[in-house]
Amino acid sequence: MKILCRTRMLNVLLVICFGAVAAQAQISNFKHVVVIVQENRTPDNLFQGLCSPPFGTAASCSTTDPTKYDIQTGGWLDKTSMTGKTQPKGVALANAYDLSHAHTAFTAMCDSTGGPGFPACQMDGAAGIKCNGTCLSQPQFRFVTNTNGILNPYLELATQYGWANFMFQTNQGPSFPAHQFLFGGTSAPSADEDTKGIFAAENMSSTLNPPPPHLVAGCTADSTTRVKLIMPPDDESQSVYPCFEHQTMADLLTSTTTNNPLTWRYYTPGPGSIWTAPNAIQHICQSSGPGGTCTGQQWTDNVDTTPADVLRDIGSCNLRSVSWVIPTGQNSDHAKSNDGGGPSWVASIVNAIGTNTTCDTDGYWKDTAILITWDDWGGWYDHEPPTILNEPQGDYQYGFRVPLLVVSAYTAPGLINNHRHDFGSILRFIEHNFSLPLGGLNFADARATNDLTLFFDLSQPARSFTNVSAAKSAKFFLKDKRKPTDPDDDQ
Repeated sequence: MKILCRTRMLNVLLVICFGAVAAQAQISNFKHVVVIVQENRTPDNLFQGLCSPPFGTAASCSTTDPTKYDIQTGGWLDKTSMTGKTQPKGVALANAYDLSHAHTAFTAMCDSTGGPGFPACQMDGAAGIKCNGTCLSQPQFRFVTNTNGILNPYLELATQYGWANFMFQTNQGPSFPAHQFLFGGTSAPSADEDTKGIFAAENMSSTLNPPPPHLVAGCTADSTTRVKLIMPPDDESQSVYPCFEHQTMADLLTSTTTNNPLTWRYYTPGPGSIWTAPNAIQHICQSSGPGGTCTGQQWTDNVDTTPADVLRDIGSCNLRSVSWVIPTGQNSDHAKSNDGGGPSWVASIVNAIGTNTTCDTDGYWKDTAILITWDDWGGWYDHEPPTILNEPQGDYQYGFRVPLLVVSAYTAPGLINNHRHDFGSILRFIEHNFSLPLGGLNFADARATNDLTLFFDLSQPARSFTNVSAAKSAKFFLKDKRKPTDPDDDQ
């Protein structure tokens, strides 16, 4: 029997089907999941182009209509303004200043309603976030201008595939804890501390005075390096050496015993950075000691410190079951650090997968899911308040909105999803896709309320791939001789 389906966008994504027999699935699951992580943006800051030609109109965006892109184009809340609101102004993607995205910056922008229980964010305190560099007026209330179509790859992917209206970073702080959540579902030093609501909350610091010019993160950090902890009730008085021990998604993948073992790879521009999550997990790193190197077999086999190698691995049919892809500073989207290469960098990976016709018999496009997100909000304004979890998790979860694009041959064009997601949703999707225990880490994956599966309809024939237009191609990134820099200049 033929099955007829139509998709309606309400407060949740509904797929309504008619017929007595389910359609035959084209594939049972994806063989590959690629998680591309960019830096420090919010939907209101980076995706205003969805609300104007050529990718949309003012009517394409709404903060109340769930069938539209939830982008606020004006009237941004600002309690320092006489009217309580301000009109955003433009800024280049490769701008000359950076905003604080520490936990203190979250507290300022949230501007909690206070009182007992779990108070809501009023979202009107962004003006209290510190700025460094060549700061423009009202630096927090800026949106990225699409000069010379620099953002076109992102806007094309958002309109041609899946967009999440409510994707939030799990943590209320910067990159080090964010990448721990993306890789292992928690920034807690141990499973017991996760249960108690004790998390690494910030980036690195040092007890040396003055501190070293560049701090290494993780289990190879200098012995004076510390990361601040947050613990109930909102206490940040303690810090620890940034070397943790608990399970990660990599452990769930490699613990399976099947005829086709699951594999992983973490592409990153440097072994000792705060964006290289495996370096802070002792059993993966197996550090030679403070100030040393990671020597573990899992590290040696799976951590690649040349991000462009993801393009080489796609071309040589060596794409792993799950890949985390961290950019160089030039291609990271991080304020004050990038040179505008980020949209092209992401497009080059999508295009490499989409145009591959030889690997896995029919090519990677038909069996790969691509998830594109940003690790934290970067101090930029966004209008949507996060859900604050109950104690003991609520002192540090959830953070502000970040973009999430979902790309696959089974994702409908212009799909808008209105479930509330976080980094735990990504991990839960990986678990679901590879038939791993859902919530198997018992961290953010267990706390997530969904697994992203509504972005895919595996009963439909695979969509043909259309190349994503970009200023720079994979050839540029493969031949780029510039020294890779960290995704930003944070410690």
